[in-house]
Amino acid sequence: MTVRVNKDSFNLREKLSELERPIGLKGSELMRSETAQEARDFISAGRKNLIINGAMQVAQRSTSATNIGLIVAYNTVDRWRFADSATSTARFTETQSSDAPEGFGFSRKFEVTTAATTINSTDTQYTDQFIEAQDLQVLKYGTSKAESFTISFYVKCSVAAEMGLRIQHEDGGGNYSQSYTINNANTWEYKTITVPGNTVTAINNDNGRGFRIAFPFTAGSSRAGTNSTQWGNGDLFGAHTNDFVTTNGATWQITGVQLEVGKNATEFQHRSYGEELALCQRYYQKNIQTSGQYTAIFTGSNYSSTTVYGTYHIQTPMRTSPTSMGYSSLSHFSIINTSGSTNPNPTALGIDNGSGTQTLRVYATASGLTAGQGAFVQMNNTSAYIDFSAEL
Repeated sequence: MTVRVNKDSFNLREKLSELERPIGLKGSELMRSETAQEARDFISAGRKNLIINGAMQVAQRSTSATNIGLIVAYNTVDRWRFADSATSTARFTETQSSDAPEGFGFSRKFEVTTAATTINSTDTQYTDQFIEAQDLQVLKYGTSKAESFTISFYVKCSVAAEMGLRIQHEDGGGNYSQSYTINNANTWEYKTITVPGNTVTAINNDNGRGFRIAFPFTAGSSRAGTNSTQWGNGDLFGAHTNDFVTTNGATWQITGVQLEVGKNATEFQHRSYGEELALCQRYYQKNIQTSGQYTAIFTGSNYSSTTVYGTYHIQTPMRTSPTSMGYSSLSHFSIINTSGSTNPNPTALGIDNGSGTQTLRVYATASGLTAGQGAFVQMNNTSAYIDFSAEL
């Protein structure tokens, strides 16, 4: 009798040992999977991180901001917002910091500049990121096959404390809250949290908000306390303590944020700066003046003696058509006629109705234009910029 041995099966452990070296996983961990396909899923071949700018590389708006805590806003690092309630009293500086764990170039850092002396029961201050709903269909929410997912990140805080984490299902699926512990002050620590699948409520397949991932700083007594054991229970921000915001000069930093399908955290997926920038530009784009040059932002013609209409081409298609154009100062722009004459600085810049996600109909207003004449609008100051937002 001839016995045939499957060579691939015979060498499975040897192959797993080889996999261990490049990805930093032990063969015993991969052996938890029962099939080759499950092993491939476990090491997350292809794009796996559903967080954008988790390594805090891209900061189109600014690399620093002060007196944070008064309004809801995107201040520094792209895709990461700051939000608060009206009565919260702690104030912060926010920066893109070069202090980061090994393997990373940046972190997002908050420093307490005004400590909270009183925290009301409904006070909240937190930083969050919204994930587009259509990017979350892989989780199969609302079905019996709903997938678990794992959040992992590096965090460093000058105060040892228990801090919360909120996952909000924005399409009506409720809230899931957990917490993590700062064990050692002023030390980069790696944290992982696994969240069970939601079999009850689906995530809409659209370009709206699917998830909110929020890291709280301040959480009043009616907003924090207990962690979830299933979707829809537990407090808003989990078992959170407020030691960070009540300590003047305290710092909190985060980087390497990853959200991936499955019950295991794997190595952070680094993307090139160019790829990360393009992902961020789906939600926000900033066009800045090139130093030492005049930069035309759009060309068109004088529709009347007071208005120039033209076309602006978006660098990366945006999530939805932006409704307004932001800019540095109107004094940083000039309207130039095709005859070469320069008109006064525009009195307004904006987006006209009917614009899309790739091409915008834009306008500038000024006095003394010649109707029907060609014109273009340029930036004429090294501090000049225009920007467009389609944030969730």
